[in-house]
Amino acid sequence: MDWIAVFTSLEAVCEENITALSGPPDLPYGDMSRRLVTCMRRIQDHGRALEPVVSGITAVYHHYDFDSDTPGNGYRTLVKVLQSCLLHIIHNGRYIAANCHRAFFRADHNASEMEAYGSVLCQLRALLYIAQGMLHDNSPGQLYGEQDGELSRRLVREYASMHKACFYGRCLGFQFSSSLRPILQSLIISMVSFGESYEKQHSGLGMAAFSLLTSGKYVIDPELRGEEYERITQNLDMKFWKSFWNLTESELVSGFASLTSTLVQVNLTLTIPPEPLLLPLVSDPRLSTPVSPPVAHWGPGPVNMRLISYELREGQDSKELLAFARTEAPPISLSLVPFGAQKRPPSPWLLIHFHGGGFVSQTSKSHENYLKSWSKDLNVPILSVDYSLAPEAPFPRALEECFYAYCWALKNCHLLGSTAERVCLAGDSAGGNLCITVSMRAIACGVRIPDGIMAAYPATLLTIEASPSRLLTSFDLLLPLGVLSKCINAYTGVDSETVQPTEGISTLSALGRDTASLISDLSHGASKWIQSFIPAEVLGSWSSSHRRSLDNEAHQRSVLPSSSDSSSGPRDYPEGFEPLRSERLSVIQTPSCPTVKNPFVSPLLASDDLLRGLPPVHLVASALDALLDDSVMFARKLQNMGQPVTLRVVEDLPHGFLSLSGFAEEIKVASDICVERIREVFQQKTLPSCIRK
Repeated sequence: MDWIAVFTSLEAVCEENITALSGPPDLPYGDMSRRLVTCMRRIQDHGRALEPVVSGITAVYHHYDFDSDTPGNGYRTLVKVLQSCLLHIIHNGRYIAANCHRAFFRADHNASEMEAYGSVLCQLRALLYIAQGMLHDNSPGQLYGEQDGELSRRLVREYASMHKACFYGRCLGFQFSSSLRPILQSLIISMVSFGESYEKQHSGLGMAAFSLLTSGKYVIDPELRGEEYERITQNLDMKFWKSFWNLTESELVSGFASLTSTLVQVNLTLTIPPEPLLLPLVSDPRLSTPVSPPVAHWGPGPVNMRLISYELREGQDSKELLAFARTEAPPISLSLVPFGAQKRPPSPWLLIHFHGGGFVSQTSKSHENYLKSWSKDLNVPILSVDYSLAPEAPFPRALEECFYAYCWALKNCHLLGSTAERVCLAGDSAGGNLCITVSMRAIACGVRIPDGIMAAYPATLLTIEASPSRLLTSFDLLLPLGVLSKCINAYTGVDSETVQPTEGISTLSALGRDTASLISDLSHGASKWIQSFIPAEVLGSWSSSHRRSLDNEAHQRSVLPSSSDSSSGPRDYPEGFEPLRSERLSVIQTPSCPTVKNPFVSPLLASDDLLRGLPPVHLVASALDALLDDSVMFARKLQNMGQPVTLRVVEDLPHGFLSLSGFAEEIKVASDICVERIREVFQQKTLPSCIRK
């Protein structure tokens, strides 16, 4: 990107608009013209201030990449987001300059659009100043600073008081591709309307009806949507987030997803009783080591799993395996097995999967869509583990259950349709963390380690440490800092509500109860076609008064003092600049218990001795993910140790993109990359000392 050209174009567009709109007072749209002139002058000031900052960051950000073939780190991401914002401003500015004197020019709409992007640019300027401080304060090449350092405290302070609604209103999803924006808009509208009904304590059909009635106003008025989303992400509790993220657990949503998903012959839910296992030692296979069932917090308990196989293989319909089947649904899709067809022989491969969801939500059911496709593409059976969720089951319960499931699969692979000659672990987000820590535990216990790991956007550092990519939590659509901190606290036991599961109630059933009310939001509240039935003039008049009030509030926020002004340290920002401030302060409970630094919680903090011996690790991260730096730093750590590792950074996708499989072509491409990494594990012939991309 030629940044000189970008800032030159921005300056030219600002001057062109200021000149075109600064005519005689009797020009049409007088008030709107004055609003636009004021806005363009502010944007011009931001652009002039940002040019040297961007120049300094782009001069050195390549030093923070994993390697020269894998450009990607948080500094690049922040600059990329700024680029998207500036290109939108330039595009809109050219349109305004060319059309502002036409009879049907929508002056109020265009003024509101430009003011919204001006607010976003102001906030991005603040974040880039913080990133500039990270470059200065952190050690060379390090994306994270000192543990519990001042940079991390500053990140929390800024998030608590920074105005964030502008990112979720008119500019919602501006950093993503045009094909993803309607999907993200639907998610945010659903979340906001559900949040309103959740607070009013509606339930069942009442909540669904209320969400439907309220969602329309968030389509019509983007400023209201942004304000509500900011309020929700700063104040609502973990139960709300669990309910919303478990939307895909509902029968209706999963039923819709199954209409477009790959048809498989085996989709079997299992409950494995907590019985001790014996596995051979790697050092001497003549000897065995005991593997205890999971016991943390409430003693021994069963482990739930799901077996998915594109083709029915030997062992998968055996009485021994079906004895573990749950009774809530027909365990095997026998109708899909052709009459008289013979069972396929066992596969030499086995894929064991740990799902994402921040350690607090979802099950294998949420991830069925892409797992079915993977089973077909790889021609491999997949065992996905439904581990117990926080805060009811904090660390180490999930790790114990996943490790036990891994060991059980090794011992009983003949029931799963596999000989397990090659075993790969795969997971996303929290599941990626569990792939790594299960392998670490296998090393520590002396049992067979998997032949490889594919971890998509894994969380490798479960602390609120500041890094350039984690600055994105200030406006991330799916992983804002307040939500990230709640997930970390829940998993590490800070918000622990340990409760033993009720006998006979599966995780799948329990998770699905609270989410049926969200269906109407996706199908009605976020549908863009609603707007086509409403004239633009009605839309403008309906929300213009609300927008004016927000403009006044934004002006007041811009002069509020920074939360750091009361400290004795240096100013956070250059003289004369402050980001917009929110009237609602967010309370962030930063994880402070020692558990967050446990290497089996935060593998990035693990010693070399604990990581040495890991199988080849294939990381797939997203350039627009707040956890990007987790992947980059973990890959570099393994690389420096001589451990086999690859990193692939895909563009323009949010955190959790695998859960959106089927919605956009970009997501399918990224999913295919994950499949190819898994295939590499299964087809590798040797174990080189270090794998490069």
